[in-house]
Amino acid sequence: MKTETTTESVRVIRNPVLKGFNPDPSILRVEKDYYIATSTFEWFPGVQIHHSRDLANWRLVGRPLDRRSQLDMLGNPDSGGVWAPCLSHCDGVFHLIYSNVRQWKGDPYKIVDNYLVTAESIEGPWSEPVYLNSSGFDPSLFHDEDGRKWLVSMEWDHRNTARDRDRFTGILLQEYSPGKKMLVGSSRKIFEGTEIGLVEGPHLYRKNGYYYLLTAEGGTEYAHAVTIARSRSLKGPYEVHPGNPLLTSKGGEGLYLQKAGHGSLVETPGGEWYLAHLCGRPVDGKHCILGRETALQKCLWKDDDWIYLANGTNHPEAEVAGPMDGESFTGAEEHWNGEFDTELLDLHFQSLRQPVTEEWLSLTERPGWLRLRGFEPTVSLFRQSLIARRVQGFSSEVTTLLDFNPASFHQMAGLIAYYDTENHYYLRVSCGNNSCRNLDIISTVAGPSGELLKDSILLPKDMPVHLRARMCVASLQFAYSLNGEDWEDVGPELDSTILSDDFNHLGFTGAFFGICAQDMVRSGMPADFKFFKYRELSDPNSK
Repeated sequence: MKTETTTESVRVIRNPVLKGFNPDPSILRVEKDYYIATSTFEWFPGVQIHHSRDLANWRLVGRPLDRRSQLDMLGNPDSGGVWAPCLSHCDGVFHLIYSNVRQWKGDPYKIVDNYLVTAESIEGPWSEPVYLNSSGFDPSLFHDEDGRKWLVSMEWDHRNTARDRDRFTGILLQEYSPGKKMLVGSSRKIFEGTEIGLVEGPHLYRKNGYYYLLTAEGGTEYAHAVTIARSRSLKGPYEVHPGNPLLTSKGGEGLYLQKAGHGSLVETPGGEWYLAHLCGRPVDGKHCILGRETALQKCLWKDDDWIYLANGTNHPEAEVAGPMDGESFTGAEEHWNGEFDTELLDLHFQSLRQPVTEEWLSLTERPGWLRLRGFEPTVSLFRQSLIARRVQGFSSEVTTLLDFNPASFHQMAGLIAYYDTENHYYLRVSCGNNSCRNLDIISTVAGPSGELLKDSILLPKDMPVHLRARMCVASLQFAYSLNGEDWEDVGPELDSTILSDDFNHLGFTGAFFGICAQDMVRSGMPADFKFFKYRELSDPNSK
């Protein structure tokens, strides 16, 4: 782990601290090191972990769920997969709890399995998974002072009797045995939530003789909230904070950070407290094209043994004071120049639902190039030859150079702006009936998919083509060039708000830029990419 620190404290934390699709934060401190684990849903490897020493500057250090034996997501629906991880540390061992959601849309069932993996180092290797349960999602592991370990998770009720009420029926508690590697004893419902409803995302803490139960409520949209309750006994009953919710954006329509909720707490070495929580930044009052992000709020404990936001309200702030004992931390990752002259993919890349293998991606077959061999179309829930990275700035662009000579219309490759299988734009090179290469945009909006241009752009044979996507807040424009200097727009200015959680259906991810290839006849036709250069432009929505 490469870091540089000094003893100078950081005065201001600017939110969000994790920009672009980093929701459901689970924050942890181990000595001077802070870690945040966030959800990755259908993107592989699973769970993002960032590291910091000052709470203001964060560095992506890895994704623990990096093999199919830990995370099998083939066929998972959009926004299925890894929900709400919980990262904890006890007796020199990191513990990571996560859900693999196989079905979530529609009533009455949620098909979800919950697991635990462990590691002695945050960078791994991480163990094979231990199965826990399937009665709900968002599980969390609590290490009590007496050495016992307890799992808390929300309970989902599929019965008809729940049809006219909230199916999120409460928080369950059950003991976990490290020796037996299983849950033991019976589960007990310790909290049914508040009138806000949709109680989920539980975390337990112990302080001043109380057990504190932190949960998410209100659903992960504009009524989202963080609720806190306490009890002298682990098994309850739990009383709710007198000023609940602890945090919400509801009622603050002008707030920079919306959707505030799903939080976790951390204490600094000097005794200061911070709440990590998810948030969203709508570009037009509704659409959050960067997805749900992670922010931090400073908190204070008062004489009544309740925690409050330091700003005296329950609304999030764009800037908060940093910890007095925080070290100035240079946490930026080594900058990748975008060239594929390496044997390892840049850490920011992820694939959809499956691990990267030599079967479909190679950085060595053609030195200096990344080679993709196509699989299924961009609407597939199974095997896509696609790698992509998060869009983390409202104004940003990506360029690539593609060398690809398809033999038929069954073969395609190019540059994609992706949200999920129902919403994406794809600037693709393919082949027409006259065996000529052509360039077109496949537009997939709210499900239906098809070519966008009235007439495809003809391309010279046997010649690489430069492709570009440029996003400017709510618009997206594709372009191409034959020499990398003279660019021509392809198609009209497109609506980038389709790449958001808030477009045509509830979703949980964010906008990605990526490269991909399809080959519906599985001929092994290679698509070679020379580079992938992402950069953020001046950002009109930043504060």
